[in-house]
Amino acid sequence: MSRMVNCIKMKRELPGLDRAPIPGELGKRVYEHVSKDAWKMFEDHFKMVMNEYRLNLMDPRTDEIFKQQIEEFLFRDQGTAPEGFVAPER
Repeated sequence: MSRMVNCIKMKRELPGLDRAPIPGELGKRVYEHVSKDAWKMFEDHFKMVMNEYRLNLMDPRTDEIFKQQIEEFLFRDQGTAPEGFVAPER
């Protein structure tokens, strides 16, 4: 049976993550309050941010942007696409 969380992003009870996705206090908050579905949404969002801003995963500043995006997208419901982003047609 999956661990259930009251997902802060989806506003309902859903299966939670199997473990904290990142170390530290922020990772603990994500583990306790974010569902697997919402985390997947965030991963897709952050891939788009990385590509649009051409972020380098080896750059320590990218870690700060990653944490900022977690806060905004999951906990403040403010995650938006970078300015000028055009979603690919499906």
